[in-house]
Amino acid sequence: MDFVLGGIATCGAGLFTNPLEVVKTRMQLQGELKSKGQYSVHYRNALHAFYTVAKTDGWLALQSGLIPALWYQFFMNGVRLGTYQVLINLNLTKDSNGKHSAPRSVLAGAFAGCVGAICGSPFFMVKTQLQSQAAASIAVGHQHFHKGMSHGLVKAFREYGITGLWRGVSAAVPRVTVGSAAQLSTFSSTKQYLVDSKICANDSLLASFLASMLSGLVVTCFMTPFDVVSTRLYNQGLDASGKGLLYDNVGDCFRKIWSKEGFWGFYKGWGASYFRLGPHTVLSLVFWDSAKKYYYSYDGNRNAVPS
Repeated sequence: MDFVLGGIATCGAGLFTNPLEVVKTRMQLQGELKSKGQYSVHYRNALHAFYTVAKTDGWLALQSGLIPALWYQFFMNGVRLGTYQVLINLNLTKDSNGKHSAPRSVLAGAFAGCVGAICGSPFFMVKTQLQSQAAASIAVGHQHFHKGMSHGLVKAFREYGITGLWRGVSAAVPRVTVGSAAQLSTFSSTKQYLVDSKICANDSLLASFLASMLSGLVVTCFMTPFDVVSTRLYNQGLDASGKGLLYDNVGDCFRKIWSKEGFWGFYKGWGASYFRLGPHTVLSLVFWDSAKKYYYSYDGNRNAVPS
């Protein structure tokens, strides 16, 4: 049940934050492998990107890729949060004295993220490709022209087999592993501190909100470079043999971005990332905490609710 609760919580967050994901994806693909000043800037910042997408592609374009985005949230985060909850229930995030352990929480979050990334990878791929599709005047990155989620998945499987559905997973694993480790460990540690310091009550919604706010900032700082690389690898075109047209692998992508775009190339769309990750982290973790409290209280087993 922990897996289902985690998936439902993040799907709820995804409904609100998908437009931010569309903006972030466009900005991360803008000026791909080009130095500053050598490409047209269609999206100057997150707010301008919102305006540009709505004006050119229509308001509904801000919800591009919503269906695969929700399936991705359900599978990836359902498995990720569910796995993390199982590790908590097994007391694997506590030290020998039974107290919360930050290092163990980091490792548990990283492991949970790795498992989740593998499960959700095909949906993330199609989501990214649908979100990058735009009118020619503001298009960035490779354009795949999928008609929808099913069309994208079937097309990838027919052209490249089962491996075509998991292209880019090598980037997704470090992306979610780093992000999950930062997010869940920061959330758990901060919430525990707020409770221990008697700033908030153990079952307080405020404790979940404050802990998730800080968690969103931390995860944005650590995950954005991996997020940019992941977006590029998932969206790039492939040749007839299934080889990427721009990047060979994760390491090659990092090297080329550094060489062509410099350090800040890894932080393209950083503002949009936080505007998306901040609310998404807050909504996901608050929904997750609330869902667990409701389920376990309904089930008559309050002791199962982790602090």
